[in-house]
Amino acid sequence: MSPDTKANGNPAPDHNKSGPVARLGTIVDRLAIGTNAAGTFVVLGLVAIVCADVVARNIFSSPFRGIIEAVEFALVLIVFLQLADVVRVNRLTRSDGFLMVLQSKNPLLGNVLSRVFDLISAIFMIFIIIIFLPETIAAYEDGDFFGTPGIFTAPKWPVYAVIVIGCSLCAARWLLNLITGRQISDVRAAENDDEI
Repeated sequence: MSPDTKANGNPAPDHNKSGPVARLGTIVDRLAIGTNAAGTFVVLGLVAIVCADVVARNIFSSPFRGIIEAVEFALVLIVFLQLADVVRVNRLTRSDGFLMVLQSKNPLLGNVLSRVFDLISAIFMIFIIIIFLPETIAAYEDGDFFGTPGIFTAPKWPVYAVIVIGCSLCAARWLLNLITGRQISDVRAAENDDEI
């Protein structure tokens, strides 16, 4: 079987074309990888803060003030910084067993259903962007913050901006999947080829 053929005998979609959609896909994927890396640094920072707080509590009997607020702040950043890369590699928590079976039994119906899921997912992310983009601008202009004054405060707009950026990258990736027909089985096959 040639590498241009799927296991079911149908031609595999060529996602390596050099057209504008492929170039846009490359840009979105690189940005997703970059935000994932930034999210990893936030995780490392969170681990350092929590460990330092544990040491401060046990040795000096003096916990860090605002640790709860800092953890809340960091968790939102982590989720939305890493979400786009999770979408990129099709590792979003969901039950895709039915879809994979359907794609192997009836590729046309599986492809259509996969594209419908991509469209619904992109629309959902666009709704989140529509809600948070004005909130981001308003929080920046008004100087809104969250936390407890005198203990820990942080501006809201960076968190809102990360939500908008993460959802924008997710929506873009799902719309690109919709356009190119990239499916779960395509990504998993590419991962298996890389492991060999």
